[in-house]
Amino acid sequence: MPRPLSPSEASNYSNHCPSNSPTAKSSCSSESEEMAATTSLGGADDRVMATAQQIVKSLNTTKNVREDMLLIFSSFDNRLSNITDLIKQDSNSLSRLEEAERIISRWDSASHHSAPAWEDSREETAEFLAAVDEVLGLLDDLSIQADKETLDRAEIAVQVAMSRLEEEFRHILITNTVPLDAERLYGSIRRRSLSFVGNDGEIAEEFDSFGEIDCESTCFHVRGASLCDDVCVDLIHIGAVEDLKEIAERMIRSGYEKECVQVYSNVRRDALDECLQILGVEKLSIEEVQKIDWKLLDEKMRKWVQALKVSIKVLLSGEKRLCEQIFDVSDSAKEICFNETAKGCVMQLLNFGEAVAIARRSSEKLFRILDMYDALLDVLPDLQLMITDEFVCSEAKGVLAGLGEAAKGTFAVFENAVQSETSRKPMLGGEIHPLTRYVMNYVKLIVDYNETLNSLLEGDEDEDESHALPNDDGAGMTPVARRLMALLATLESNIEEKSKFYEFGMQYIFLMNNILYIVQKVKDSDLIKLLGDQWVRKRRGQIRQYATAYLRAAWSKSLACLKDEGIGRSVSNVSKAALKERFKNFNACFEEIYRIQTGWKVPDHQLREELRISISDKVLPAYRAFVGRFGSQLESGKHAGKYMKYTPEDLENYLLDLFEGVPLVLHHLRRKST
Repeated sequence: MPRPLSPSEASNYSNHCPSNSPTAKSSCSSESEEMAATTSLGGADDRVMATAQQIVKSLNTTKNVREDMLLIFSSFDNRLSNITDLIKQDSNSLSRLEEAERIISRWDSASHHSAPAWEDSREETAEFLAAVDEVLGLLDDLSIQADKETLDRAEIAVQVAMSRLEEEFRHILITNTVPLDAERLYGSIRRRSLSFVGNDGEIAEEFDSFGEIDCESTCFHVRGASLCDDVCVDLIHIGAVEDLKEIAERMIRSGYEKECVQVYSNVRRDALDECLQILGVEKLSIEEVQKIDWKLLDEKMRKWVQALKVSIKVLLSGEKRLCEQIFDVSDSAKEICFNETAKGCVMQLLNFGEAVAIARRSSEKLFRILDMYDALLDVLPDLQLMITDEFVCSEAKGVLAGLGEAAKGTFAVFENAVQSETSRKPMLGGEIHPLTRYVMNYVKLIVDYNETLNSLLEGDEDEDESHALPNDDGAGMTPVARRLMALLATLESNIEEKSKFYEFGMQYIFLMNNILYIVQKVKDSDLIKLLGDQWVRKRRGQIRQYATAYLRAAWSKSLACLKDEGIGRSVSNVSKAALKERFKNFNACFEEIYRIQTGWKVPDHQLREELRISISDKVLPAYRAFVGRFGSQLESGKHAGKYMKYTPEDLENYLLDLFEGVPLVLHHLRRKST
């Protein structure tokens, strides 16, 4: 049981209790009774101490009066003797708070225009942070919590400090952002292959007007660019990261996590926007993207592919590490900061991808669309690992699916365009048609995307049925191989139709040129792996058939002049008039062939030589035999050279001029030297 108060102690307590306030007296009496009742229960010391503190708190008196009262309470019972320590602790805490307030006030930029600059003195900065830590520590102290006046002062000090820290946090973030070096990043991107796109970057839409285009001299398409695995950039100067971390820790501890996260997200979001601009990605609406002409759009699509890889694998990866370093003390701050920072950058990239996916489809876009699809497919796992925002991840998957559908649809547009291309203008000299050049270079590039297209076309039963091959030639083939074989069959049919616009004989040169070009493109690329050797052998056989047909069509009339029929019953009684007419007709035929077929063009050296040899093997023996049998009949007469204008050696040399694409004329009055 506690001992009763002595008269002097009671009088002293009464003097401290406000006598002019009935309410206060009642409170004092009530608190005394409560303390006595609590003490009489014989509870733990902490209950006694708590009751004493509650009494003092309820009095709302000055500091000196409270200290006197606590001294009185400490004499009641030895269990209250620790109140003396509370008095000392309270006094010490207040002096610490006053010192911290003084330091924080000096840094209050709202009140003092000459507040210290964060980077000017590391010692002053450390002192300021220590003052903030002091106040935060005092707020955690139960004795301070029990004093509303001191608590209010501490909370105001924290507010002032947080305002300055927020300002410094923003300033450090902005001034220490490292500018993006796009050239160094692009220098780390490997380019795996170069292939054609179209004439000067422009393609005759749906092949409706080729003219004299030489698609071999067209610009190239860069595909398969991949980012080196060891690429890493500093988004913020390394020395500033520790400062940011220290500020973030104190703002989060003070309950200012939301403000800190907001500042970080706003500043870094703007920094990433600038990075996208440096990488060549603009903020464009879907409508704006769809109005861009192809040449400019092609460039923007190319930059988008590179920017996507750099953004996800380098910038956002670095941003993720930065968030983890700066917000080490708060998992929620890490997640929110990164999601909010990355969202704007990712959505801007996805918006462009969506605009391309839903735009009007045309053949020239296929490879850029496939580049975009491959790039997004490549970075999607990284994106999903980093960003926890389901909306962003869902949008990325949607854009990927849209690009896949756009690629399939664009491939179909190309196939239909090859089938429906109906230009009727013959090629000068029977050369390779631009359609053939265009399609084969296009198809070669498709093979580079073989894996991607196979995954997109797999299981597309409707497409398989519409591109079925005769005699089940495509059985066991991949979707891409089957589609390409059908496409080349369509091209061959189209070339066959176009050959009908050429004069008899020249059509076979045209067919040989074009089929050989197709075969060479297949053999010189991975197309051979898809189509097989048998496909090539079949086309080689076609070329031989065309060569035979050419000889028959172009030389039959000349060779008919070298036959014995119609010039006499025997060599001895041959009609010289008929013989002269034969030589005259042969000369005219040969000279006409020479004039025309020197203007025909066979670009392939080997085919050109083989044709000349075939002609020589057919014409020269017949001419030699004819001259050997009947030449003597004319040599003895006058003007023999008028009819026997050419020796076999002359003809052999003249044949070397054929198929060079330069029309020549034989002069009748002179013979070509052998």
